[in-house]
Amino acid sequence: MTRGLRNCNPLNIRRVAGTEWKGQRAEQTDRHFVQFERIEWGLRAAFCILRTYARRYNAVCICDIIHRWAPPSENLTEQYIRNVCLWTGFGGLQRLAESDWPRLVKAMARQECGIVLEDATIVRGFCLYKLT
Repeated sequence: MTRGLRNCNPLNIRRVAGTEWKGQRAEQTDRHFVQFERIEWGLRAAFCILRTYARRYNAVCICDIIHRWAPPSENLTEQYIRNVCLWTGFGGLQRLAESDWPRLVKAMARQECGIVLEDATIVRGFCLYKLT
């Protein structure tokens, strides 16, 4: 089982001092990545981050989003982008609507953890996000 799945954090959201997420485990034993109670809470956090990217940085296409999420200083960003485009069917510079985010997050979880999450799981995480 990958670290992201053990942490119920399939997009490997890093811990940031002073930031607490809904659904975050009370005890955080991973020094680097947030640990959630359930995978849906980890997905909700990912959707919240995408909203911030869109609003604050105007990152609304796969290229811009992935460059922020997985910068070249730490990742093979261009390969990440190619994979996400392949798995979603979206173009790298295509403007994504919020309704496209579940497909995007599913592909990003596949890249981050090497697993294909069930659509129902993604939808439950998206519904938690929409409730906030």
